[in-house]
Amino acid sequence: MASGQTQPALHLSQVERRYPQGDTFLEVLRGAELAIWPGEIVALIAPSGTGKSTLLHVAGLLEKPDGGEVYVGGKPTSHMNDQERTRIRREELGFVYQFHHLLPELSALENVVIPQLIRGLSKPEAEDRASQLLTFLGLGKRLKHRPGELSGGEQQRVAIARAVANAPRLLLADEPTGNLDPHTSDRVFQTLVAIVRASRLAALIATHNMDLAARMDRRVTIRDGLIVQLP
Repeated sequence: MASGQTQPALHLSQVERRYPQGDTFLEVLRGAELAIWPGEIVALIAPSGTGKSTLLHVAGLLEKPDGGEVYVGGKPTSHMNDQERTRIRREELGFVYQFHHLLPELSALENVVIPQLIRGLSKPEAEDRASQLLTFLGLGKRLKHRPGELSGGEQQRVAIARAVANAPRLLLADEPTGNLDPHTSDRVFQTLVAIVRASRLAALIATHNMDLAARMDRRVTIRDGLIVQLP
């Protein structure tokens, strides 16, 4: 538990998720428990096929659990309608993937401005925040460059800025450095840590990179449908 915090940013309580498989069901999560606190970075280390993507999708409100509850900032979400879940995703969750998924025809600044405009900020406000974020992440001289004019590490840093542009409560990252060379991977990870610490958001980062995982606050894996703490 993070000091001074009364509730986790994310709390999975007895979460179950299963998928039809012929005449039966494949149980991926069966009573999964996880709490992540503001300012905490948790590594999710799980081999393919163990439910990593399912866990991230459930935590990110992209899939509904078949049982249990997903709390975001203390609010239960399983009975929310699609509109409410979309609002939570837009305003309280940030997503970073292995591939940056930036809009190629827009500049770095514009890519970070877009989600803020969707949320309802004015263009001047959104541009100011985007500029501050990108400068904080070492991209102050690359604001007008399009993704194709940026290196892989720079593209991923823009993706991180976009993910946190709306000041989310929780950041979910799926192999955010998996497509980068070791040096660039390390720099992007340092960027990720810096933004989490500075903004006190919580982060769940799926990675196969054990060196990076060792530098996070905690490490968890999925075993037999349960979330297990690692040393």
